[in-house]
Amino acid sequence: MREQHEDLKQELGLKLTRVEQNGLFLPGIAAFENKSTLVKQMIESIRRVEYVAAISGRNISADRADPSSEHFDPIRAAVLKRQSGDIEEACWLVFLATHFGKASSTGWQLTKDVYGALGGNHNWSWPRVSFDPTAMSNWIGRNQLTLRSDGRKFGNHRKYESLDPTKSNWTGEVIESYVNWVMQYGSHAELFDDALNQSNGDEKLAFRTLYRSMNEVKRFGRTGKFDYLTMIAKVGVSNIDADSTYMSEATGPLKGARLLFGGRTTANLSAAMLEQKVQELESVLGVGMQVIEDSLCNWQKSPNRFIKFRG
Repeated sequence: MREQHEDLKQELGLKLTRVEQNGLFLPGIAAFENKSTLVKQMIESIRRVEYVAAISGRNISADRADPSSEHFDPIRAAVLKRQSGDIEEACWLVFLATHFGKASSTGWQLTKDVYGALGGNHNWSWPRVSFDPTAMSNWIGRNQLTLRSDGRKFGNHRKYESLDPTKSNWTGEVIESYVNWVMQYGSHAELFDDALNQSNGDEKLAFRTLYRSMNEVKRFGRTGKFDYLTMIAKVGVSNIDADSTYMSEATGPLKGARLLFGGRTTANLSAAMLEQKVQELESVLGVGMQVIEDSLCNWQKSPNRFIKFRG
């Protein structure tokens, strides 16, 4: 494994050099430490992308899909459901994992307790929620104090969300809007099939169609939409592929792109120009937009020293 990483490190380093030789100016990695760190962040991002594919090839315990088990994991559960043909529950689990996130201190605990209705008689499964999404919203409101106790937290990407129904960032409204978005098409399967049909099977165009359509889901901005749709692809639900980093709506990736192409995170380069440069960069690197987006975001936080970031 280490030898594979070393080979990949060398390959990406050479490709970055080729990008510069092709005329794309990359002042952000003029320093050796910066270039080395960016390459390491790309490798770390590739590992995260390939992780779901790796677990798909293994036997997954049923405990992973059981919210009453300490081993519950919504991503493994989604893979398990997809493997068994339950596409609807697989997509729902991806949404819950994306919305609640994995907290650095308590992991998937909040997702586990919401999905499992705090150990109640019935999980908040997709058939139950899609039939009556307001019932789940009301339940969250009634149980918000318990759900906010014992260190339960949203993941870093969703840290501004709330379980309080009196707040404007209330989770109940997000869930209801998600259900309404999906049920316009009748099911998740029909939603994703429709996007591919509209796009004549073009995986990147289908991603863009879904990304724009997902504006109907409340409080799912660029990161939420991007994370959800890329995970849908990784779990194997639909053959869609990110066509862009959606730089104009980004924060961390935008800073990373400005640092890479302008030499500093505040460089006066427009999002449209950066997106064009990113497309040119990816055409040589061939790692995919998800890896570019993730690695630039993490690299700009510590450009000359590699740090593993989660959340």
